[in-house]
Formats: sequence, structure tokens, C-alpha cells
Amino acid sequence: MRKLTTSGINLILVCALFMPIGCTINTKDEGFAIYLTKDDIHPAQMEAMSHVKLADQPVVSMKDVITYNAQTHEIKLTASAFERIYGLDVPVRGKSFMVCVDKKPIYWGAFWTPISSISFDGVTIWIPLGFQEPNVITLELGYPSSTFYAGEDPRNNPEILNSLREAGKLINELSISDVNKLPHSVKGYELYSWSEDGTWRFTLITGTNRNKTLDEIVAGENVISESGWVNVRMTGLEATKEVLSKLPQEEFVIWIDVLREQTEQTDIKIQLPPGQTVNDIKEYTLQCGLDLHIEEP
Repeated sequence: MRKLTTSGINLILVCALFMPIGCTINTKDEGFAIYLTKDDIHPAQMEAMSHVKLADQPVVSMKDVITYNAQTHEIKLTASAFERIYGLDVPVRGKSFMVCVDKKPIYWGAFWTPISSISFDGVTIWIPLGFQEPNVITLELGYPSSTFYAGEDPRNNPEILNSLREAGKLINELSISDVNKLPHSVKGYELYSWSEDGTWRFTLITGTNRNKTLDEIVAGENVISESGWVNVRMTGLEATKEVLSKLPQEEFVIWIDVLREQTEQTDIKIQLPPGQTVNDIKEYTLQCGLDLHIEEP
């Protein structure tokens, strides 16, 4: 066993004597973490604070993070960390948190409960209403939607992304092969198809109450989420089947035959493919247990 030298003992004594001014505990290796505030400062008071003390321990540490998706800002957590978030007591006006790197605050936000009727112009993490698979939380902009957020997006801060990248936790985006199942959508999914350069192309997108634009359907950013928004384009029948196979059983899918209120000047026309392709997809969705409806004029 290696013995501690006199010089080593002296160094320890110096650190013990002067720790308040020089030999503080090294937090350089902590990396990305999310902390509650030490005094449970209300979100409405955070902007006015010149200094905010962090809680003693993070509510989410780097070891709790399985992956961080830089595109969607979804954080896949260990089961114990997800249970910790689920168990937080969050009032309807939110509970403040700080996103940090090595205990240095980068930006702040608030945990929010989805049952709240109070809007919030800030970064939020919505508390899950129940246990779910996968164990994912998301850093969202605004509550109840991003239209309530007016500031700059702080989530792509280089220090945060570099910390996650160095820890091997950062992914830039998901591909369809990366997920076992796409998330359930309360309003189902919308399927669009069109012919381009002699090839049939398809888009599956999360259902909403609003009409989609042609650009959003045929040229928007591909987004594959494990808990939220999905917008994925496919080329050909087999690729479309692969994506449809990732939908939960009994998921509602509406195949839209014509795009209403199209304003873009283009040769692309949303329409159904030939009958055989339509029948192939109808049969496949039946095998997958999906609730497919075709909207025809």
C-alpha cells in the first residue's frame, strides 16, 4: 500500500484550513444538471433575482440522463430519475429550476403541471400525469404552447450541448430505426402522399386542429420524437410501411386526399396514389391494428 508522505499531509492540512477561500470542492466534472432553487423561489420572482442559490443536490444529474435529443430537447431518463420528477410537488403556477453546467447556471425555467390553466412565458418541463414508456421529459418553450413564449431559445447553449456530447449523452436527432414506437397522439396522425419525379412520396405528421401547409408537408424538417411532435417523410411503399409499423395499436390515422387552402405555386399535388398502392397500405394498417380513414372528395 502506498504511504501518504509528509508533504501530502501538509497539503491536506492547508486545504482543511483554507477551504472557504481556496480549496473548494471541485464541481468541474459534474457537467449538465438540473437543480431546484434552494429557497423554492416562485417563477414569477425569478426575473427580479440578482442571485439564486441552488438546492444542495440536482433533481436531474448527468448520471440520470440516458440521452439528450438536441433536435427536440427530449431527455430520456433512468427509471429512478423519472420517478423522482413524477413525484415532485408542482403547484399550478410552477416550480422553478436552473439548468447548469458544473453548477454554473445557464438558464432557468419551471416545472409545470399539465392541469394548470395559467400560461407561462418561459422554458418548461411538464410533469408527467402518470408513469410512461419511454421515461422522457422535454424542455419546452412556453405553456400551454410555444406561442406563449416570446424570448430567445436558450436550450441550444454551446456549454450545455458540449457537456452532454463529452459525456456521450447527446444525439442530434432520431431516425425511425432508433425508436420502438412512435408516441400516441390525442388527435391521431395525418398521412399525405404525392408524386414527385415519378416516385410516390409520403409524410406522416402529428394530427392537429389546424391545416398543414404544403411546405410543412413536403419540405419541413424531419422530426421523430419519442413523446411529442412527429413529422417524417418517406419515399416508396416499403419505407412507409416501416413508419406505420411504429405507430401504437389502434392509433387513428387519416389519409388526406387533397390539401385545402393551398397557396404555394408548385407542381406538387397532394393526392392518393394508384389503387393498388392504396389497397396495400390499407391492408398493412389493418395488420398493424391501426384505425385508418381515407379522406376522399
